[in-house]
Amino acid sequence: MSAVSAEHINKKYGQITALKDISFETQKGEIFGIIGPDGAGKTTLFRILTTLLLADSGKATVDGNDVVQDYKEIRQKIGYMPGRFSLYQDLTVEENLTFFATIFNTTIQENYALIKDIYQQIEPFKDRRAGKLSGGMKQKLALCCALIHKPTVLFLDEPTTGVDPVSRKEFWEMLKKLKEQNISILVSTPYMDEASLCDRIAFIQEGEFLEINTPAGIISEFGEKLWAVEGDDMYKLLLDLRSNPHIRSSYTFGEYHHITVDDTLTMEALKEYLTRKGNTQVQIREIQPTVEDCFMKITERKQNG
Repeated sequence: MSAVSAEHINKKYGQITALKDISFETQKGEIFGIIGPDGAGKTTLFRILTTLLLADSGKATVDGNDVVQDYKEIRQKIGYMPGRFSLYQDLTVEENLTFFATIFNTTIQENYALIKDIYQQIEPFKDRRAGKLSGGMKQKLALCCALIHKPTVLFLDEPTTGVDPVSRKEFWEMLKKLKEQNISILVSTPYMDEASLCDRIAFIQEGEFLEINTPAGIISEFGEKLWAVEGDDMYKLLLDLRSNPHIRSSYTFGEYHHITVDDTLTMEALKEYLTRKGNTQVQIREIQPTVEDCFMKITERKQNG
């Protein structure tokens, strides 16, 4: 039995399509990532799967329970960490955790082993009000509260947004440990670098799933030469790259422009072309694609039909 299953889920807000024909299945004990920009439909999908919102059409199950008919059972089984910090700001760390344990008829002690590694990091601040915690500490507290009743499926909606890089790294290490305890995890994120930390990922754009595969599987399907280009005037360089008919795609990627090219173009010919256009200090090298490069390619392919 799958951990989560969705079939042809659709949702509109007035004339705006939030989700369009979403279908997927996740396995037990899997970290399944939903990767896409803000406004792509990630939160709407999570709210449907956690029984907080009704889809216009389609059906979904969580741990074998229907999200409409069995919503009470699902709410007892899942952990949900929404994108915005939603705990009680005026309660202390310990009071928040005790409150959530009580709701699920359990205690902190009963499932302490599940949250021990996480809670030990915030225990020195157990008497501090939640609203006074740092972003990383709020994140850890929210995860503890989502885990205190030992859920079978954990939903994390953009859990690392606005959190410092060290806390982001720590958070993903925690998720790996939770996976080892056979907890199924669905996590959404706008950060492409986090995609490689999932077992499988789904790209979402404008309410549609563009591709579902392992990170390695998606990268292996890239199938084009990818070059990184830099020069003294990066804006002019990008315009000149886009004017070359042998360049299939070009976009800014950090301090470089990433381009895909047809087989007739050589690095020497491209450098000569850019120099003739007045670019200086031009450097070109071949690189391996990342998940973000794949997302850009798949998105462009969809836009071009």
